[in-house]
Order: sequence, then structure tokens, then C-alpha cells
Amino acid sequence: MKIHEYQAKELLRRYDVKVPRGIVARSPHEAEAAAGELGLPVVIKSQIHAGGRGKGGGVKLARTIEQVHEIAKSMIGMTLVTHQTGPEGRVVQTLLVEEGLKIKQEFYLGMLLDRSTSRLVFMASAAGGMDIEEVAANTPEKILRETIDPAVGMQPFQARNLAFGLGIAPALIGKAVKFMLSLYRAFVDLDASLVEINPFLLTEDGEFYALDAKVTFDDNALFRHKQFSELRDLNEEAALEIEASKFDLNYIKLDGNIACMVNGAGLAMATMDIIKLAGGEPANFLDVGGGASQERVENAFRILLADENVRAVLINIFGGIVRCDMVARGVVEAARNLGVTVPIVVRLEGTNVEEGQRVLSESGLNFIVANGMRDAAARAVGAAG
Repeated sequence: MKIHEYQAKELLRRYDVKVPRGIVARSPHEAEAAAGELGLPVVIKSQIHAGGRGKGGGVKLARTIEQVHEIAKSMIGMTLVTHQTGPEGRVVQTLLVEEGLKIKQEFYLGMLLDRSTSRLVFMASAAGGMDIEEVAANTPEKILRETIDPAVGMQPFQARNLAFGLGIAPALIGKAVKFMLSLYRAFVDLDASLVEINPFLLTEDGEFYALDAKVTFDDNALFRHKQFSELRDLNEEAALEIEASKFDLNYIKLDGNIACMVNGAGLAMATMDIIKLAGGEPANFLDVGGGASQERVENAFRILLADENVRAVLINIFGGIVRCDMVARGVVEAARNLGVTVPIVVRLEGTNVEEGQRVLSESGLNFIVANGMRDAAARAVGAAG
């Protein structure tokens, strides 16, 4: 689950992570009032769930109240396009008005789970303010890393290693270490999957700030943080992904025309790969889970068909915990209730597969029953035309 910059900063402030003074505004009048309270100059920042806002015109400096009004008026309601939004962009509805700071140097800090070691990794780079993906691709040696032992947590010496590696002056090392350790504590306490500070700012008066902040929560831990539900902005999420979340379905919309319904994330990845191998393009990633009920299958089917780009549906189910006959009944009921007109290719394997195939064949509906994944992908691509 993603949250806005202003929300992330409010959370980090509770852990003594220093952030600029800022006020949220949703109209030019509110932006003017915020600037009056903070004092000029101010930075006006559009609030969307995407990076690269500055390059897209979503972050601007205002030195006068007149500039504050004009910038806020132009930003609110604009469709901001960045390298992370895609060409469709995101509509800006909220602004963050922040005090202007005198910048001396910009760095990058980030924390996430390194799946190759199954441990958290704290990253730092002197290339702050830049796209970290670009730095990683072109100059990976500029990214410093400290792997954190979960038994003891992040240690002060690790933070010092990073601070010295960034070239921070010895007199300021203590402040930088405190900032990093506070950031680590916030990451763990919040059950985050990503915390990113870019830029991590050093001002001319020797203070460190999180000039920008990105926090993403681990969805699997949200049951421990009921209060985080208030931070969710449904305007920033795809409508079908919101609908899928109501039924605990894992759904991600893609750009192709072959809908995929599978059980298990690994099978979903393999299914998308084999569709590509057969010359097609997947329209989504939809995982109904290992214990999918008939009702969940019906809801999944309805969500798949709500995508107007879908020209064929590939159902690829391996019956381990879930029974193939139950899935088949859910598919048949959904196809009848929704009046499906697109071709449906079904590949079933595992528990009660014979019963599942019988349900499909006796349904009176025109399902395309495939023999194996390669055959299923080829039939789906052909059916999508």
C-alpha cells in the first residue's frame, strides 16, 4: 500500500526523522494561507503516487504570494505525467506547500528487503536528487549498502560506514547516524516494504532533512495497523484493483488483451511468460489464491471481463489445495451470469481434474479446453486474434 509524501513525512516525524515544515493545500486559497504561515519562499509539490514529479512540472518554487496562487491554480486538476505514471498520468488533487531550505548537498537514502539474502538492506548514495534506477544502471558503484542482521537490527557502526562513505564531514557524522537509525526504526515499526528519502538533504546551516519521502507498507502486515486504512487514497489506484482488493484477490492491470486467471503467484508469472512466448500480451496478473472458493472465482471472472481491452481469457489452474471441479463450477456460473462473449481457454490440472473437465463439457458453453500450458497459451493467443 502506497501513501502520499505528506503522509509519509508525518509518520517519519514521529520517529525524530527531520522533515521540512509543510502544510497540505487543496485550493489556491489554502496554498496562499500556507505560504503566509510558513514564510516565503516556499516549494509547492503535487501529491501523487509516483516519482519524477519535478521533471514533469509537479514541483515548483514560489518566491511571492502571486506565484503561489498561479502555481497552485495550474497544478490542482492537472494531469501530471512522469516516467512512473505511464502516458495516462495522474490527476493532481492535493498539494504540499513546504518551507524553502538553503541546500548545500543532496544524498539518497533507501531501505527495502533484499530477497537474495532475505534481509533488510540500507542503501545510500551521494547521487541524491537523481533517479536511483538510473544510478544503479549506469554507476552502480555509487550506491553503498549495509545488510542488516535481523537478530540485532541496524547498528551504529553501519550507519557510520554509510555516512563516511557519502563523504559527510566528521563534525556532522553524529547527526547523519541519528537520522539513519531513526529511519531504520520507522521502517521496522511501520512494517514498511520500502522507505526512500530522495533527496536526503544537508542544508547550509548543517542540518539534515528528508526533503522528499516515499513509504510503502507491506500489505501482509496491515492487520497490525488498522489506522493505516485512513491513509489510503483510492483516487490513486486503478478501479479494478480496488474492486479486486474487496475480495482478497491479487490483481494488477497490464496493457495486453489476454486476461489470466490463475491460482498462485508463481503460476501467474509462468502463465504471463508463456503467453508472451506464444506471441501474445497478458492483460493482467490475477491470482485467486491457493484456497479459492467458488464465489471468489466468480468475482475474479467478473473483474477480468470488466477490462474492455480483453479479447480472450486464459484460466490456468493447478488443483492442489483448491479443487478443479470447484473452479470449473465457478467459471461456468460466472460465464452464464455475465453473458460472456469472449473466448475462454481453460487448462486444469491436479485435484479432481476429471470432474472439472466434465463440468465444463456438460455446461453447454463453448469453453476451449487445453492440454497443458503451451497448448493453452497458443489457443488463447489464437482466440484473441
